[in-house]
Amino acid sequence: MKILVLGSGAREHAIILRLRSEQTDHEIYAAPGNAGIANDATLVDIDALDAAAVERFANDTGIDLVIIGPEAPLVAGVADVLRERGIPVFGPGRAAAQLEGSKAFAKRIMDEAGVPTGQAIHASTLAEVETALDKLGAPYVVKADGLAAGKGVIVTNDRDAAVDHARSYLPAGPVLIEEFLSGEEVSLFFLSDGDTVRALSPAQDFKRAHNNDEGPNTGGMGAYSPLPWLADQFGSVQAFVDEVTETVAVPVIRQLDSEGTPFIGLLYAGLIITEKGIRVIEFNARFGDPETQVVLPRLREDLSQLLLAAASGHLEDHEQPTFTDDAVITVVLASEGYPEAPQTGRHLDGLDHAAEVEGAWLVHAATGGPDAPGGALVATGGRVLNVVAQGTDFATARERAYTALERITLDGGHYRTDIAARVSS
Repeated sequence: MKILVLGSGAREHAIILRLRSEQTDHEIYAAPGNAGIANDATLVDIDALDAAAVERFANDTGIDLVIIGPEAPLVAGVADVLRERGIPVFGPGRAAAQLEGSKAFAKRIMDEAGVPTGQAIHASTLAEVETALDKLGAPYVVKADGLAAGKGVIVTNDRDAAVDHARSYLPAGPVLIEEFLSGEEVSLFFLSDGDTVRALSPAQDFKRAHNNDEGPNTGGMGAYSPLPWLADQFGSVQAFVDEVTETVAVPVIRQLDSEGTPFIGLLYAGLIITEKGIRVIEFNARFGDPETQVVLPRLREDLSQLLLAAASGHLEDHEQPTFTDDAVITVVLASEGYPEAPQTGRHLDGLDHAAEVEGAWLVHAATGGPDAPGGALVATGGRVLNVVAQGTDFATARERAYTALERITLDGGHYRTDIAARVSS
């Protein structure tokens, strides 16, 4: 199968690595990719936001499936153009992608579908922001309505900080002031062909920059899967998945379909388990990063066939995907200054040595080069790469991941040391 993956981050590299692990010898292209992806796919110099360019390449090359990784091409409507030309594409069209592109749209869909979520107030001015903050009270939750690369949310007890956060995003559009929900957070992915829904396996990510969930919010500093503690609260992990499927995913997919905007792609449900039950924090319209890095290695079925079935409207032909019991964690190596002001252009060393650790591998997020003596790569962004490790238990997976990380050198680089610590004992 000829497959084109749009995107340049760790999520896209993880998808490509999973495709490479299949028995079928796929011909994989990536646009634009990164230095690590270049080892596993043919890089294509086209703009992922340029639907016409993507469509020309797909037709000229005979692409069988386009997988859209990041949110920006989805919100830009790239999937719509490809579908109009008869090219199978895994990723929702512009209208359905507003589940991620607009927090207000997502809240409306949840309200219409009867999906459990927190109270939210739409604010377009500072005066409205302050009124909403006072109404809902602390801790304050302020979200940019549009895309913000995973960093448009603040949760704080400092009212002035909440107002300042809103002020920084209001020039680009409204913000949402939301009810603070307390509990364990869970990420759960769903494949959808616009009608049929198939759940993947739950994961938990770590958004704060530093240990003990301290520091600023980031795009994600690590993740792990599965979540054995869910069985303590729901009887089994499958019972949790079934409940979310029935009360969240299926109602949302049906609501979108009823509005003439079928959701074809990956529905990411960001969930929180409160004292009153499961609530939705947010939706994304694509695979999550870094959760993808820990969910896909556990998948037993061929990812290519599942995504093609969703893109072609035949997901009902596939049973519920199954997963191994292996423990998988990922830890993000970030540049100095991330997330506020990441320092780029610094050399990465020791990658080959790190990849020699049993059960560990590297997933590149923001790497470029080689342009240094000896062919060393350089960091080109904030989240530079992921170390992913797999084991029969979390203690083994953690040991492998952190052993590999210790072998990598990035001046000023930092990472959390507590990823999956709670489940490793």
